[in-house]
Amino acid sequence: MTNIIEELERRRAGARAGGGERRIASQHAKGKLTARERLSLLLDEDSFEEFDMFVEHRSHDFGMEAQRIPGDGVVTGQGAINGRLVYVFSKDFTVFGGSLSKAHAEKIVKVQEMAMRNGAPVIGLFDAGGARIQEGVDSLAGYADIFLQNVLASGVVPQISVIMGPCAGGDVYSPAITDFIFMVKDTSYMYVTGPDVVKTVINEDVSHEELGGYRVHALKSGVADGAFDNDLEALSQIRRLVDFLPQSNRDRPPVRESFDLPDREEPSLDTLVPSNPNKPYDMRELILKVVDEADFFEISPDFAKNIIVGFARMDGSTVGVVANQPQVLAGVLDIDASRKAARFVRFCDAFNIPLMTFVDVPGFMPGTRQEQGALIKHGAKLLFAYAEATVPKVTVITRKAYGGAFDVMSSKNIRGDFNYAWPTAEIAVMGPKQAVEIIFRADIGDAERLAAREAEYKSHFANPFVAASRGYIDDVIMPHGTRRRLIRALASLRHKKVDNPTKKHDNIPL
Repeated sequence: MTNIIEELERRRAGARAGGGERRIASQHAKGKLTARERLSLLLDEDSFEEFDMFVEHRSHDFGMEAQRIPGDGVVTGQGAINGRLVYVFSKDFTVFGGSLSKAHAEKIVKVQEMAMRNGAPVIGLFDAGGARIQEGVDSLAGYADIFLQNVLASGVVPQISVIMGPCAGGDVYSPAITDFIFMVKDTSYMYVTGPDVVKTVINEDVSHEELGGYRVHALKSGVADGAFDNDLEALSQIRRLVDFLPQSNRDRPPVRESFDLPDREEPSLDTLVPSNPNKPYDMRELILKVVDEADFFEISPDFAKNIIVGFARMDGSTVGVVANQPQVLAGVLDIDASRKAARFVRFCDAFNIPLMTFVDVPGFMPGTRQEQGALIKHGAKLLFAYAEATVPKVTVITRKAYGGAFDVMSSKNIRGDFNYAWPTAEIAVMGPKQAVEIIFRADIGDAERLAAREAEYKSHFANPFVAASRGYIDDVIMPHGTRRRLIRALASLRHKKVDNPTKKHDNIPL
């Protein structure tokens, strides 16, 4: 018995050593933690239960039979974040560069299947060199197995990917199917094909950073939902994010004790919107002053800044927040803002998270670049997402709500449950100046007459009362009481039940 125990400990030590001291030192020299160090920071202390520690690849080609390392480049198992079950896998770059073999893939698939079966989030930590070339089609088949589980788990359990090193090919396709992708600045890269392949195929010289660094994906492409300074910050923020999310689509979002009074008033909101309708203000100020304890986890803060999305709590319960940002492009809806918000709305609806929408939108972005980029279809994604959503939806119009953007931003007519407006709200087809110049073209040469027409138009539409008189707005509320009214509305919707027509699935305009 003693010999068996000693053999067990020897094998465990071998597996925990990964690629060995030299490769671990190289990992640290790059400012990166090892796969196991990352899991120890992500999960509650002593909560990690490892699966398949002794699994090895089964390849006999190209001398691989002489290179076998227990675990085969990925650490998998279950653990807890603030006491709640999660399933995890962490790619080990010190073992075959984290490349994926068939055995490696089988370990990840096992975790994915267990998460689905038991109803808990899956968190993947990626630091990998793509497919293991020596295994050929077996490696490709392994990736396809993972992709299938990603798709089947979509909308069933939350899936979070953290890119913590260079990732290519299948190691970016899988994260792309998950709900959230985060990167680590200056040490993580994502690309379908790396710089060497790009040079060979199209003779373009490009660095890892220029091709797939965080500046590309967190700021420009929108592939990543955020980027953090280092491994430690990334993992601590993932813990924070998981705290907002339900375990699966079978559960309601978690409720946390709140020390913020539900009827708290915020007098400063009465002067948030400037008297000049063209002057910007920061919508984040409204969000932080309304939600519990100013705690707001923003998603994609550096991409499509003209719209804000993220998670907060109201009276202890998780809500998803969507808000136009007047400080950036006047809060207009363009291609990037529309698809960013649409994806967020669909996630919240899939996981029973109520939606709070703050509206100050002058319309959709005009111009050839937007039209040629398919703004029509991208804008329709957001409309589709809101209309399809059956979770509680509460909307507050703070200032402008013009044109089709009024409809899109969770209006009453696409099943908004409670739609409020501040006294500063303006609800119309377009701004007064543009409207008057179209309606009264004959008066364009007469500045005095045109000014009178504009004043008349403003009296009709530069207020929330016409919409309220027709029932499109449930109430005109004072800004200082916004938190109280939102919490009451959400409480009344706690047992809301709405069913969409029976269908296999919808066909969102992709």
